[in-house]
This record gives sequence, C-alpha cells and structure tokens, in this order.
Amino acid sequence: MSTSIIAISNHKGGVGKTTSTVNIGAGLALTGHKVLLIDMDPQSNMTQSYGISNAEVSVYEVLKGEAEARTMEAFPNLDILPSSLDLSGAEMELINEAGREYLLKDAIAGIKDKYDYILIDCPPSLGLLTINALTAATEVYIPLQAHYLAIKGLTKIIDVIGKVKKRLNKDVEITGVFVTQFDKRKVLHRDVVETIYTYFQEKLFNSRIRDNIALAEAPSQGMDIFHYDNTCKGAEDYKNLVEEIMERHGEFDDEEEDDNGKSNEQATDNQN
Repeated sequence: MSTSIIAISNHKGGVGKTTSTVNIGAGLALTGHKVLLIDMDPQSNMTQSYGISNAEVSVYEVLKGEAEARTMEAFPNLDILPSSLDLSGAEMELINEAGREYLLKDAIAGIKDKYDYILIDCPPSLGLLTINALTAATEVYIPLQAHYLAIKGLTKIIDVIGKVKKRLNKDVEITGVFVTQFDKRKVLHRDVVETIYTYFQEKLFNSRIRDNIALAEAPSQGMDIFHYDNTCKGAEDYKNLVEEIMERHGEFDDEEEDDNGKSNEQATDNQN
C-alpha cells in the first residue's frame, strides 16, 4: 500500500486530537503497520505522552533546515518525530521563508515511503504549522466533541482545507470525522452526532470515543491506551476506530469487510 499521510486537525482545543493521534497510531502499529507520528504542536503533548524530552532533533530543527528528519522509536513499528517548545516561535521565524508552506512535505519526502501510515498531530490553530501539515497530508481527520459549540467552528476549518487544496495540495481531502468524549446516555450527545452526520455523511466514522478516565491517565505514564489498559472502554473504542480506518484503506477482502462492518455496527449500537 502507498503511504497514507493523515493530518488530525481541529483548531478548537480539548477535542481529543492528541489523544486520538497517539492511540490511532499505536493501534495501527500493533496490527503490524509501520507508523510515524509527527508532533506539530508547540505544546508537545504527544511527545511528552511518550516520555520524550530534550530530543536531539525535533520538528523545529527540521522545519528550520538545521537537521534532517530523524525519528525516535516509541515501540516496534511506531516512530515519532518529536516537537519542542522552540516550535512556538517557528511561525514568526519562517514567515519570510520561500516555500514556507512546503517545509514539512519536503522534510519527510525522503522517509515517508518507509511507513504505511504517517499521522500528524496539528496545533489548535490554523496558522503556518497547520498549513504545513495540510500541505504534506493526503487526508484530514477531524475529531469533534459531542457538543454544539464544538461544531460551530467547522466552517472555518473546512474553508482553510479547501484553500490549501486549491492553492497548495490538490490531493488533500477530509476523509474522516469522529466523535470524542461521547456519552450515549445524554440525548444532547446523540442529537449532536445526528447533526454531524448531516454535515459529513459517510465520512463520519461509526466508532464513538467514549469518556474514559484511562484515556486521561495513560499519557502521565508515558503510554498509549493499549499498553496502559487494553481492556478498558477507551482501548475498545480506539480499536474499533482503527479497524474502520484499515477498512477504509482497503485492507480487508469482501468477506472480512462484511464481518467487520457487522462488528462496527454492533459496537455503534452499544455506544449509541
């Protein structure tokens, strides 16, 4: 399979963007895929969630042209290109750089073919760092909370992705949307999911990521949810989401697709 480069983006904070990048990446790696996670967020939460600090080469040095992309292994099949606090000044430092929107794309050109999936954790903004992620990506996934306020800003991010597609990267598409912090007991949450479906139709994944304390605890232990507690609801939900992602990338034959579809429908019924 060709490399799928997926930017996980939402300019609103607190939607589970980093948590999802970490756990989707881990889930794909545990199914035997070679995965690279790129931390484009100056807050470095994804980097810190794997216990990485003071990396010799971070995405900051790579974007500045001071070093080639040098990844670190989190566990077998999963590599990370870490972030650093220095990245917070990168947008101002790179503002006059020629081809500044293509810096990440150019930086990973020599290593991307080593991977089945590259997941980019975008910052909670729509500035140059996010533009670099969207220009490098082939796909965009948008995590959304099950709250109406969380979907009010969708027009802005859709507009930005459209402009990137028109001017910088004709291949990029929004291919997936998923709901986080979901509680099936709340009528509001179920109503919001229906509203999200009217926006995105088949792009909305069936899997819902439910509220689960283990998802909040895992990063403090330097772990993804599968290594922290493989039996919790958070692990179950991300496992279902990873299976849907694999299915959408054509990784199952017809019979397996039918079986997996039934499994996902059952999981969705349980969560709804």
